[in-house]
Amino acid sequence: MRRLSISAAWDESKLIFARDGQLLTAVALALVALPSTINGLLNPAGVSPSETPWWIDLIAVLASLVALGGQLALIRLALGPSITVGGAIAHGMRRLPIYFLAVLMLVIALFLAAIPLALLLSALGVPINQRPVPMSPALGLVSIAVLIVVLIIGVRLILSSSVASAEDVGPIQILKRSWRLTSGNFLPLLGFVLIFLVGTIIVLTAVGSAMSVIIRLTLGAAQPMSAAALVLALISSLVSAAVTTVFAVMLARIYLQLAERDGAEAGVPSSGS
Repeated sequence: MRRLSISAAWDESKLIFARDGQLLTAVALALVALPSTINGLLNPAGVSPSETPWWIDLIAVLASLVALGGQLALIRLALGPSITVGGAIAHGMRRLPIYFLAVLMLVIALFLAAIPLALLLSALGVPINQRPVPMSPALGLVSIAVLIVVLIIGVRLILSSSVASAEDVGPIQILKRSWRLTSGNFLPLLGFVLIFLVGTIIVLTAVGSAMSVIIRLTLGAAQPMSAAALVLALISSLVSAAVTTVFAVMLARIYLQLAERDGAEAGVPSSGS
């Protein structure tokens, strides 16, 4: 099994951005930023979910699905060989149903696995039907155990989107392939996930908090279809699109390393690692 080099993946990603930055930007704007902006305009952050009609929730789901297709398209661009923006978008939308089924299967599996835990907590006297559930030692221990398990599974399946975009396989094979590819490289992948996650949270929180204050002072509170909601949605969508693009390109280059593919077909010189 080939050892993973996160630094090599980052170096290759920088070359991808330098060469295909315009193509990546076009796909990110069309499939990530635009749907997110529409969703944010109709349903600004801070609006109570009980106040939103069903069709706005439907738009939010559709925006998330389009963003998933956008991630697949971005990965396709970063994998190579060279492809047009339209070709990458068509590829992402074509592979989206298969990838969505893989994600859905994983969610269902995790939900089924949570049922015994809920029964265990109930047997230990934790009032799981109460909202919010009061904290207790039993709940704390189970929550930590669940977090660890979810983190392990998330890291082992982190290449599912890359497999879905790069390989013509079904949903079950996507999950199995990602599990095999990440075998023996858990720690570097965990480090990458944690660093990226912390960095993303810091950036999104800083930008979101600063812009929320500025927009509230200049344009007022963000209400559906308001100028404040539009500006706030645009800014947050652009930041999210940038984060998604960086993450997708990194996943593509990590996939190429672990799949032991040349990588030169994407126009990136070998790093030697």
